[in-house]
Amino acid sequence: MSDYLVNYIDAHAEELLALGDELFHHPELGFKETETKKTIQKFLDRHDLKIDREYALTGFSVTIGEGRPHIGLVAELDAIPTQGHPCADPLTTAAHACGHSTQVGIMLGVMAALKDDPNRPAGTVTLFFTPAEEFTDMEYRKGLVKEGKIAYCSGKQNMLAEHVLDDVDCLIHVHAMSDKNWRFSLGSVLSGFVYKKITFLGKASHAAALPEMGINALHECTLFISAINMLRETFRDEDVVRLHGIIDNGGNTVNSIPDRVVYECYVRSVNPDVIREVNAKVSQAAEHCAKALGGSCVIEDTPGYLPLHQSEELNEVILDSMLKFTPDNTIRRGEISPAAGDVGDISLFKPIIQYGYGGFSGAIHGADLAIDDPQEVYLTQPKVVGMAVLDLLAHPEKVKHITDSFKPKMTFEEYIAYLNGK
Repeated sequence: MSDYLVNYIDAHAEELLALGDELFHHPELGFKETETKKTIQKFLDRHDLKIDREYALTGFSVTIGEGRPHIGLVAELDAIPTQGHPCADPLTTAAHACGHSTQVGIMLGVMAALKDDPNRPAGTVTLFFTPAEEFTDMEYRKGLVKEGKIAYCSGKQNMLAEHVLDDVDCLIHVHAMSDKNWRFSLGSVLSGFVYKKITFLGKASHAAALPEMGINALHECTLFISAINMLRETFRDEDVVRLHGIIDNGGNTVNSIPDRVVYECYVRSVNPDVIREVNAKVSQAAEHCAKALGGSCVIEDTPGYLPLHQSEELNEVILDSMLKFTPDNTIRRGEISPAAGDVGDISLFKPIIQYGYGGFSGAIHGADLAIDDPQEVYLTQPKVVGMAVLDLLAHPEKVKHITDSFKPKMTFEEYIAYLNGK
């Protein structure tokens, strides 16, 4: 165990806890994380750390050291709309109900401790602050794409397209979890998804006097929802399919037959082939349900994230760190999760892990998500991550084994074609 790292974090406990609290209480949506960056900049200035690169509109990175191995750390900047959360922004309803702000606090603690460690082994460590992990606020993001400010709708998709991560050997990411049965989660698989926007089109008419003259788009959508509910019994358990959506425009006025209804949904699975198959069935259901009632629909598919498959070798390194702080029976292994993250896209090209950590109450993405053990979050996790980084820097042969064992799952050209819907 690195005495310097542990002592440094404990000595700066008050600062790290205050930083985490400030970040948690000032949430911002993706590609809008400007105030979050200012808060981070103040911390960087106090610790003589400097931003060395900016990307993906609001993303940026900080690097210490030089040469190889090159270890990457990932921290997500954005919040998610969460109506009713006590810390939600009153204008946007953004709240850190997914705990992304805690990633920032954890990784800043790691970087500050490593920077000042007189015994830090040779090598490079880069902390990548990544915007817009939550796949939300889509009209705003598509507007940014049209303006040429970003190329794709998620932060890491843009980072990969801009070759931001090309030089790193492997990466460590962390994520909040609210399952109190475990202290850590290791080696989980995350799903991928496609985002669909389906606009059902009908014909307006007076809802009371002339209903026979209209074509009810809301009825088209209702029939479609019944159809996809009937599809659910065809999903295999091992594919972990999730199909869920919202109606975000159900008509203009109660007094008129709705002529336009917008339904948004995700098609999720841990199997990319199944995502494509189910997505095609959902599109077919929408088209035929609309046509059955005399209407039509417009379907817009946006490629979301691809499943996360973690580096087993890198997970062994982080496990060694975890076991210095907790017994083995407090660590959950190999969860197959229907949740998704754009960290999965990175796993196509680089060895990466995302471990889960506790210290929370309530439900992830819920209005009751809260940090109930700040010391576990902001003091223990920097020690776990920092010790793993020091281990990797001190043993370049481990990093070589990790990188030699990794096989990319797509070419860069195939990935860009996927993002472009080809």
